[in-house]
Amino acid sequence: MTGNDCGNLTMSQGVDPSTGTIDAGGDHIEICRSATRRILAISGSLRAASSNTILLNAAAALAPENLEIIVYGGLANLPQFNPDLDNDAPEVVRDFRSQLNKSCGVIISSPEYAHGVPGALKNALDWLVASGELYDKPVALFSASPRATFAQASLTVTLSVMSVRLIEEASIIVPLLGKKIDVPGLTADPDMSHAIRSALVTFAHVICLFEPNRDAICR
Repeated sequence: MTGNDCGNLTMSQGVDPSTGTIDAGGDHIEICRSATRRILAISGSLRAASSNTILLNAAAALAPENLEIIVYGGLANLPQFNPDLDNDAPEVVRDFRSQLNKSCGVIISSPEYAHGVPGALKNALDWLVASGELYDKPVALFSASPRATFAQASLTVTLSVMSVRLIEEASIIVPLLGKKIDVPGLTADPDMSHAIRSALVTFAHVICLFEPNRDAICR
C-alpha cells in the first residue's frame, strides 16, 4: 500500500514509530509517504524554558519523514482579540492564520494556570473562531504535566465549539514536570521519545485518512 491509499486501518492497530508503519494483523503497512505534511505546533506557554515548548521542539526533532513540524513562535506578539478588527486583522494575526491554513494539522501543548488555559493561548484561539482556520482541522493535544487536567478539559471544550477534529489517539501526556530536561535529553530518552514518535506516526496516519474527504486540507 503506497501513496494516499490508506485503506480502512483503525487506530487500535499497533504503530511502529521506528519505521513509520501500522501493524495490521502482523503485516507492516507503510503510512502515506507520498508527500510531506506540515504540522503547526503551538505552545500555550510564553516561558523561555517552558516544558511544553521543549516537548514540541522534541516532537519536531522526532517527526517521521512524512511530517514537518513547525513550532509557532508568535504567540506573545498577537494583540488582544478585538471583534471590531476581526475582518481587518493586524498583520501578525493574518500571518498566524496563514500558517494554520498551510498546515495539515495542529498540535497544542499547554500548561495550566489557575485551573484554566493560559490567557495568551485562549487569545490566539479567539482570533480563529470567526475566521475558521481550525474548522475541521485535525488537532492533537500534548501535555508536559499529568496535573493539567482542568486546562486540557477547558481546551477540549473550546476546540469542540470551534469544530476541530480532535484526535485523542494522537494526544499524549509526557511527564516533564519537575524534570530538568532539554530537547536533546528528551529525544535521547528511549521511553519518552518512543511515546512522542508513536503519537506523531498515529497523527500522520489520521491526517492521511481525512485528506480524501477534505478540499485542500493542506493549502
